[in-house]
Amino acid sequence: MSGHNPGMDMALLGALAEPNRMHIVELLRDGPLTVGEIAERLELRQPQASKHLKVLSENCILEVKAEANRRIYKLRPEPFRTLDEWLQSFQSVMEDRFDNLDQYLRELQSKKDKP
Repeated sequence: MSGHNPGMDMALLGALAEPNRMHIVELLRDGPLTVGEIAERLELRQPQASKHLKVLSENCILEVKAEANRRIYKLRPEPFRTLDEWLQSFQSVMEDRFDNLDQYLRELQSKKDKP
């Protein structure tokens, strides 16, 4: 097992690992926002917010739409579907392990109950 999943872009996880970027994603979960709205809600200066938005955009997490002199950011669903699929692969492995543990504990209990 190589530990590498070709369906999972590790840059996505890296982009989301920074707390301010994760907060931006959480804000945008509720709908599109301008850079000014994001900066205000996170109590960041606009250049700081723009820097984080650039990283998220470069990693295809966000899409930006220009309206007059404003930029409106919204989440792209595709990277989150990929992340969900990747996480689901761990869930099935963990469920199998818990099932095996449950079976083992039942066997131990069965041996203990026998005189």
